[in-house]
Amino acid sequence: MHDLAVHGQSPDVLFIACADSRIDPALLFDSEPGELFVVRNVANLVPPYGPGENPDATCAAMEFAVRDLGVQHIVILGHSACGGIKALRATMAGEDLPRDFIGPWIQNAADACPCDADGNVPEQEAVEHAGIRMSLRNLMTFPWIAEKVEAGDLHLHGWWVDLLAGRLCDINPDGDGLTQLVAGEIPDNVAD
Repeated sequence: MHDLAVHGQSPDVLFIACADSRIDPALLFDSEPGELFVVRNVANLVPPYGPGENPDATCAAMEFAVRDLGVQHIVILGHSACGGIKALRATMAGEDLPRDFIGPWIQNAADACPCDADGNVPEQEAVEHAGIRMSLRNLMTFPWIAEKVEAGDLHLHGWWVDLLAGRLCDINPDGDGLTQLVAGEIPDNVAD
């Protein structure tokens, strides 16, 4: 920790993860302080680029991580049984969500719902995947992210954790499907 205090941080990865207490990137990836730059919000959402319109902590942290820290990877980290996505589905079905901040925030993912589930995937899970894809698309609306991606200096990833099965999956950003990266190796203290 002394070295981090003296020399500062230089993480290679920015995680934009859900605020859910069951999914902590530092625990999930057994990282040390200074290895990951982590932003957490309800439903791991990235709003589209719009400077000055509605500044929020997620966009400010992304800008700091990309422009100042020079991260090489951005990971959108979603998970099964996401309460934010459940709330989005409920509001899209006409239910009232009497909240000051959650309702407007999850509307950032309204384009992900409803989605065309292929029948093999439960709707909740399909919308979780679609929300990750939408956030990946939104990342590319930030000019300083798109520029680095196009130059090959920054790589975007969409990952989804199945808490019950202990799987980590890579989301195909261009359509349906996912690829299992890790099976059954999520630490017990993360998935419980």
